[in-house]
Amino acid sequence: MTVVDEKNTTENKRESVFHRMYVGSGVFNVVGVRKRWYLFFGALVLVCIASMGIKGFNFGIDFEGGTQIQLPANGKSGQITEERAKEVFADALGKPADEAQKVGSGVSSTIQLRSDTLDAAEVAKVKQALFQELGPIGSIGQPSVQAISDSAVSASWGGEISRQALIALGVFLLAVTLFLALYFDPRMAAAALVTLLNDIVVTAGVYSLIGFEVTPATVIGLLTILGFSLYDTVVVFDKVRENTRGLLGLTRRTFGEAANLALNQTLMRSFNTSLIAALPILGLLVIGYLLLGSGTLQELALVQLTGTVVGVLSSVALATPLLVDFKMRDPKFRQQADRVASRRANQARKAAERDDDFDPNDEDALAAELRKEKAYAAAASVPARNQKAHKGRPSGKRKR
Repeated sequence: MTVVDEKNTTENKRESVFHRMYVGSGVFNVVGVRKRWYLFFGALVLVCIASMGIKGFNFGIDFEGGTQIQLPANGKSGQITEERAKEVFADALGKPADEAQKVGSGVSSTIQLRSDTLDAAEVAKVKQALFQELGPIGSIGQPSVQAISDSAVSASWGGEISRQALIALGVFLLAVTLFLALYFDPRMAAAALVTLLNDIVVTAGVYSLIGFEVTPATVIGLLTILGFSLYDTVVVFDKVRENTRGLLGLTRRTFGEAANLALNQTLMRSFNTSLIAALPILGLLVIGYLLLGSGTLQELALVQLTGTVVGVLSSVALATPLLVDFKMRDPKFRQQADRVASRRANQARKAAERDDDFDPNDEDALAAELRKEKAYAAAASVPARNQKAHKGRPSGKRKR
């Protein structure tokens, strides 16, 4: 081998990881180390389940019921803080409010106080105390008791939302399972369903761990991200089906290797799609937090961002490895894997006899070896040419 050839070989081996990711040449062996991913997701799910069982959820007023009192954040003495509003509430009733938060920004910002259900006398007492101590400025530009509003929410309304959400989730999972079983096969449907359940548990567990408030917007956002997670899984599975078509009659790759190649070929697409989806969600989150304060927009963005990150990770590192394990339970795929191993061992033995550096696991070397075998086979199929005997003078120039 010349110096130029050695240099080119070294440069090919030093190709950028990002370049190999974009061309999908199998830079990440996700399927090969799937047991590590199973341990990771198993530990994550256990932590989330433990948090939900021990810590529980921070349910909003829509689920627990109660009374909400709202007043402008601009008072006669300047900006009204959440802490000051809670102090006035506690002084008026002798018990603290469950929660106080600021919503919005600037002159349109408001303070929301949430507590257990209050009767009319208690509500009037709190509103009068807030007016006297804080003097919230109403629409007329002067402190006004009419600027303080109240609303009562029944816990049955939140319970009805929860029941409808669970029904919608059950119908969605059933429809997804039937669709994937018909479009792909039952084993792909099972892998996708397990991945989907993992996304639900982890997203709910994150809310429990961090203490995000669970509202109807949270439930809506959770149902929304399930479709995104499923879409990413279907994209990978479609490529797996394409790569494994007719695989049982071939000996180039095992099912696990073909699935891992498909995963690498769709990896950048999955990451790019997730990034594009996460950018507007981050925008909603920033706008909801900085400009509008805590509210429906922020709660919706939080669950969507959590679900997007968890969904792309599980579709890449959990769905395809599960599919490989489900497939390898079939004796036909195990026998095909044995034939692949036997063929590679035979090639390695021949390469050792030739004192060659052939690596049966190297995609480029394997492709070159297959092209060489096809060329030999094509040459062997061409019949040999026999020279016809010429009578008389041999062919050539005529004598003059």
